[in-house]
Amino acid sequence: MKKRERFNKSFFKSLFANIKEDDVTGLAAELSYFFLLSLFPLLIFLFTLLPYLPISQEDILNFISDYAPGETMKLIEGNLTDIMNNRSGGLLSFGIIATIWSASNGMKAVVKALNRAYNVDETRSYLVARGMSIFLTFGMIIVFMVALLLPVFGKQIGMYVFSHLGISGFFVSIWNALRFVISAIILFIIFVGIYYFAPSEKIRCLTAVPGAIVATIGWVLVSLAFSFYVGSFGNYSNTYGSIGSIIVLMVWLFLSGLMLILGGEVNAQFHKKKGSTCD
Repeated sequence: MKKRERFNKSFFKSLFANIKEDDVTGLAAELSYFFLLSLFPLLIFLFTLLPYLPISQEDILNFISDYAPGETMKLIEGNLTDIMNNRSGGLLSFGIIATIWSASNGMKAVVKALNRAYNVDETRSYLVARGMSIFLTFGMIIVFMVALLLPVFGKQIGMYVFSHLGISGFFVSIWNALRFVISAIILFIIFVGIYYFAPSEKIRCLTAVPGAIVATIGWVLVSLAFSFYVGSFGNYSNTYGSIGSIIVLMVWLFLSGLMLILGGEVNAQFHKKKGSTCD
């Protein structure tokens, strides 16, 4: 028992020291900038895929609105509507390259932040590192699409089964709770993939899991708490005027980046304790 307590003390002491040394808040601010630059290209690409998928713009926006502050959703929805109404055709041809390239900038910044957490330099060539960022971006898009499709088909199947049992109303109340559980599981899968593939370091497979759990729980709680604060107390529009929505979006992206890096720091600590070979 004492040995475990000493381990926990040593682990958290080392974790907090590394968080301070790696300037996690500074990295989160940097990530928020790149996330902002990546957000709209990524959403534009997702919207251009909608004609080929059984989901709608509302499905994508509803998924985001579960966690994003209300002012942020107005900004995202308004700008996306303007862009999609005024864009010319052919985005899924040459334009897809530029869109994915822009969207992968956010993932490239994540790779940099995780390399710092592991105290390693980027040993991969520029093309390999950029390819990794694009690969992770595509992976995130695929998982995001699955996250959107599962509720669509899951609700249809559930309503069909429960309607035959005569308790469809009961299913709706259960489904509203399950929606958040499914979202959290999808986020966890995304985080595990990022933490395992992004660093320029060969890590143990299982050491990607603790940080993914921390990041998932932390991101959900922080997003919901910030959304509640903005909706109930923080009137940014009155304070900052027309740029209030942008400030809310940047703060939310900063908090998201903070949780992502924090999960990486936790994984880095387990990596140092457990070794560097993959089970």
